Amino acid sequence: MNQLKTVVLLGLLGGLFILIGAMIGGKNGALLALGFAVLMNVGSYWFSDKIVLRMYNAQEVTEAELPDLYRLVRQLTQQAGLPMPKLYIIPDDSPNAFATGRNPNHAAVAVTEGILKLLSWEELAGVIAHELGHVKNRDILIQTIAATIGAAITYLAQFGFLFGGRSDDREGGGSIVGMILMMILAPLAAAIIQMAISRSREYIADETGAHICGHPMWLAGALDKLRRGVDAVPMQAEQATAHMFIVKPFAGGGLANLFSTHPPIEERIERLEHMAGH
Repeated sequence: MNQLKTVVLLGLLGGLFILIGAMIGGKNGALLALGFAVLMNVGSYWFSDKIVLRMYNAQEVTEAELPDLYRLVRQLTQQAGLPMPKLYIIPDDSPNAFATGRNPNHAAVAVTEGILKLLSWEELAGVIAHELGHVKNRDILIQTIAATIGAAITYLAQFGFLFGGRSDDREGGGSIVGMILMMILAPLAAAIIQMAISRSREYIADETGAHICGHPMWLAGALDKLRRGVDAVPMQAEQATAHMFIVKPFAGGGLANLFSTHPPIEERIERLEHMAGH
């Protein structure tokens, strides 16, 4: 169901782009906005591993340095049918982890020092399996597609405000108020859809990770500890990369949940418990 939800949401995002393009820029304007968005996102996709790892000062580690962790990751990648990713440690006491890389052959898994201190080996296996689930499901590519369309919608809205939309719309009496509303509401709608896509991918990675490690409750236990661990030690993370982490790296609730990159941890745990037959 979450796979279907992702397809529907991507379709909705694409439909919104076509609608806004027709209303504001026509075919040429829409193509121009899409071109700008592709140029902006293709570099971040291709070099996603280097960019985000450098952002968090992640340090690559070798098997000689952390043999037990390396052995655990290798075992899980074999169970997932994936190549061995590069392994990184983030010097941060907040417990968290993420995976990055443009495809399984260029993947990297990064864990914080805090998560290594907090979790048992079984719980850590659940977390790493979740991250390998993102790699297996090509979630970096899916998120990049969503970000590209979302950015194109934002560009279109800005073009419409600056240039007043298509000439035939102006002749029909289009107002400045309508253009201002379009500039605000179109990117807002695109952002809400992007966040919904991100949440659906987290559910899928939880399910995939549970199958990879073979124990849904390992991941459920890890999520419960991580929820409390992040509350106690929030991470100084960038909003643009928050979706990459296994749990939201900083606090937020209420209306912010609409724009949250992660579903509620309680719901994630409940789904994993259902998988385990509890």
